[in-house]
Amino acid sequence: MRIRFLTSTPLDIRRGSGTYVGIHVLASALRGLGHQVELETPRFRLPVYTLDRLVFNRCLRPSPDADLTVGFDLDGYRIAAGDPAHVASLKGVVADEVVNERGLTRFTMAMQARWERLHVQRAARVLVTSRYSAERARELYGLRAPPTVVPEPLDLAEWRRLLASHPDASPRFTVLYVGCLYRRKRVDVLLRAAAALRGAVPDLEVRIVGAGPHASPWRALARELDLGGVVSWLGGVSRSALAAEYNRADLFCLPSVQEGFGIVLLEAMAAAKPIVASRAAAIPEVAGHGLLVEPGSPEALAAAIEALYRSPERRAAIAAEGARRVEPFDAPLVARLFLEAATG
Repeated sequence: MRIRFLTSTPLDIRRGSGTYVGIHVLASALRGLGHQVELETPRFRLPVYTLDRLVFNRCLRPSPDADLTVGFDLDGYRIAAGDPAHVASLKGVVADEVVNERGLTRFTMAMQARWERLHVQRAARVLVTSRYSAERARELYGLRAPPTVVPEPLDLAEWRRLLASHPDASPRFTVLYVGCLYRRKRVDVLLRAAAALRGAVPDLEVRIVGAGPHASPWRALARELDLGGVVSWLGGVSRSALAAEYNRADLFCLPSVQEGFGIVLLEAMAAAKPIVASRAAAIPEVAGHGLLVEPGSPEALAAAIEALYRSPERRAAIAAEGARRVEPFDAPLVARLFLEAATG
């Protein structure tokens, strides 16, 4: 089968984050099943991402050679109507994400949400990565039929190879965050929790991987909380460096209040790391075995981190359960589910 993937998401880990990982892994898995997959992306990049996406979609044309066209998120909204082989695959629901943002980010994401709404209303089929996203897409985009849920994939063999090839360790108790630095990720809650834990966890280290529009205010908050010796800002890193960061960590923390899925949770599970996260959005679907706390509460997050710090046995139990639960998300299994759902 000839499959056409449409995406304006940057195809590298530093800029594309989890969306890039999901698309790249899915394409590779489909090729492994014997299908031809062509990724169509912008030929050049503009300084404003929303304008970049608009120009990319303006230039798209239908392809008579493709047996299946998959447009990710909003991409493909102008060519979807009337094509029985056009699938809209949402990595998240932009209209749901935008409510947690402010300023210019909120304005540009609101524009993207309008295009994504057009995409899912025009597409022959709509796929999402979680039950949570299915409910939000149906409500916010006025879909008559519920979207089909196909989870994000993770290439377990490749990820475990990277983990084995890049060992790392720290003498300090290390908490890892990975993700784009959008307001909805609530890294400020983790920073305030870290400040509260200085007495209880004297050797605490918090390492933050990722970049985004909220990096500057959160760095300022870290300085205000005097966390210079606690928090490390790593920015975007390669997959190899990311594997080393997971190896270095004692636990993984995701304080986000909005996740359409959270592929970083799969990465942590496959790395056998215990998870502390918000009980919000799709997180309980993906990592219900973790220690989940009230969203937006530094006190609850600090208490959970301290509880795992004081109980190596509990950390090991959560890690082992996560390593077991991640198996159904292996890329070849998910690719088959995706193809079945996309072709109906």
